[in-house]
Amino acid sequence: MGPGRGGLTPEGPEAKPGGEAAADLPEGASGPELARAVLDAAKARRQAAAGTRRRSAVRGDGEKRLRGYSGPGPDPRDPQPLGAVLDKLVKARGWQQPAAEATVFGAWERVVGPEVAQHSRPVKLENGELTVEARSTAWATQLRLLAGSLLQQIAREVGHNVVRKLHIHGPAAPSWSRGPRRVRGRGPRDTYG
Repeated sequence: MGPGRGGLTPEGPEAKPGGEAAADLPEGASGPELARAVLDAAKARRQAAAGTRRRSAVRGDGEKRLRGYSGPGPDPRDPQPLGAVLDKLVKARGWQQPAAEATVFGAWERVVGPEVAQHSRPVKLENGELTVEARSTAWATQLRLLAGSLLQQIAREVGHNVVRKLHIHGPAAPSWSRGPRRVRGRGPRDTYG
């Protein structure tokens, strides 16, 4: 190997300005002895540089990044349960309110109980007001009577001030005259005979 291709001569990439690398190498060494001498010199430089470096680096978020192996006992580098990592992420990003609102829809049966969930479903949650659609008008009346206890159950499961008011209604036929995407005109005249 020549000096242009990263060879082991003092003129190669291992050489320092002023010929310091040439002083470290034994006179007349060639082949394996020369390679061993260059390797030992590189290890010595690396150990000297490692002594001046800090033991732990600081990440961008201000936490110290630990190096090496963790010892016995809990350590932040140990594998963490997924739920704990998600809880930490939700708190760090400020997603508690949207997560609680999603729990109302995603875990409706757990929030209100299996019997109530079987006969009703949440439709919309805006500004703390939850709209619930009951399967029948009789169940809508029953849920209106249970509104106070339903609010307490929801607050117990997902937190306070997520749902402050309930709007309960029974099943309804589709309305063609109201809604956010209404089109003016006669509408579908042939749908119901």
